[in-house]
Amino acid sequence: MKKFVIFLLLLLVLPINTKVIAKESEAKQLKAAIIIDDFGGCIKGASDFLEGDVPITAAVMPFTDNSKKHAELAHKNGFEVMIHLPMEPKRGKRSWLGPKPITADLSPKQVRERVLEAVKSVPYAVGLNNHMGSLAVENEKIVRAIVEVAKEKNLYIVDSGTSSKSKFPEIAAEMGVPLLKNDVFLDDITSSAHVRKQMNLLVKKTELKRKAIAIGHVGVTGKVCSNGILQSMDEFKKKNIKIVPVSQLFDYQLIEKKFIP
Repeated sequence: MKKFVIFLLLLLVLPINTKVIAKESEAKQLKAAIIIDDFGGCIKGASDFLEGDVPITAAVMPFTDNSKKHAELAHKNGFEVMIHLPMEPKRGKRSWLGPKPITADLSPKQVRERVLEAVKSVPYAVGLNNHMGSLAVENEKIVRAIVEVAKEKNLYIVDSGTSSKSKFPEIAAEMGVPLLKNDVFLDDITSSAHVRKQMNLLVKKTELKRKAIAIGHVGVTGKVCSNGILQSMDEFKKKNIKIVPVSQLFDYQLIEKKFIP
């Protein structure tokens, strides 16, 4: 009889332990996210990513001819979608921003209106990151208006890292909006070798921090970026680093109903 009772107790305990082990294993899993910017604005290299096997996160420019098309195609093919919000830089041509950018001369109300329009322009978006924006991200009033909309629409934010003085981390933390910051730019130059080098840096950052983010692009560097990423996949497998959508880098705390980076 005693043996039977012990057997029943083991049956009850083992599944619980298995779940605990599984959760601990998942928590220790090294994860990296690869955001590909500029979908919607330029189609060169888009199919390499949107029809590929690497689970990138597609950052789509709003207000362009292909905004809706690329967002829908990404979603259909199982890729996470985010809004690639154009924001004014300190240097560069205004034409690089596309239609309806977030510029320093806008009032907070105008910023809100444009961000809300951007949300409508990019279906299935669950987050946003800044396109350029080295000037605008340093403006507290502008950033606050953006973060307010992100909170209302339940969007996470990725600070692309175009300025060390960005107000995104501070204001997002204040308002309880999930935020992570980019760790590596993959393709500042048109060379697959450079992309592979940056992917190796992503490996090191991930091993150091347990999770990390890299940003690449379609367009001019699209083909070399996709080639460099694909050529680096064996190294990620060897290091047991899983490529995931950005949303999977956040820990969700049910009690407080918010994401914890």
